[in-house]
Amino acid sequence: MRILFDQGVPRGLAASLRNHEITEARQLNWERISNGALLRLAEEAGFHLLLTTDKNLRYQQNLAERAISIVVLGQSPWWLVRQHLDAIVAAVIAATPGSYAEVDIPFN
Repeated sequence: MRILFDQGVPRGLAASLRNHEITEARQLNWERISNGALLRLAEEAGFHLLLTTDKNLRYQQNLAERAISIVVLGQSPWWLVRQHLDAIVAAVIAATPGSYAEVDIPFN
């Protein structure tokens, strides 16, 4: 699966998704692109999933017609994310075209 890491997704997460092709938005100079344009570009480039920390994405964009899956992390600090790697990987594996999932990562 081709996964696009949006700005704010910790790089360390890529090691847990090593069976997938990971690209960071910044590698493509897409880190400053608005959500709607980012989703369109990601779909056009053949990405299957967008991993993001933007919890407002589903309220700002019409996701009903999207082919790309979206997984949202509840928090982004690596020290919190690494405590929830199993849940994140499970959400990525369960993603289907056009699906949306949030991984709850409480701030402890």
